[in-house]
Amino acid sequence: QVQLVESGGGLVQAGGSLRVSCAASGGTFSMYVMGWFRQAPGKEREFVAVISRASFNQYYTYSVKGRFTISRDNAKNTVYLQMNSLKPEDTAVYYCAASHGTIATMNGGDYDYWGKGAPVTVSS
Repeated sequence: QVQLVESGGGLVQAGGSLRVSCAASGGTFSMYVMGWFRQAPGKEREFVAVISRASFNQYYTYSVKGRFTISRDNAKNTVYLQMNSLKPEDTAVYYCAASHGTIATMNGGDYDYWGKGAPVTVSS
């Protein structure tokens, strides 16, 4: 059983930066594809970014390309999401998730473990 704990959320002004982290325990971190998802108030959860097990591949949803960067440190069992040039529409609870699969998937249904989320608020 894998436990995921997000940290680093908070309040930031538009145009600012924030980094959210997700620490994993209870499994072999390097064997999991790791993803970030978000859910804004009143909206469905959506895919944000994914990184493959050895960091060879990263994919992003169109709205964050060029602004967000996903990375991982397998020695520290941690995945990161660096968010730059933040916009009010980025306001959401950000969730990390782990997948047993080998493919860097954007489908939330393919993920086996989820964190409880870190709230991010971007003020205008």
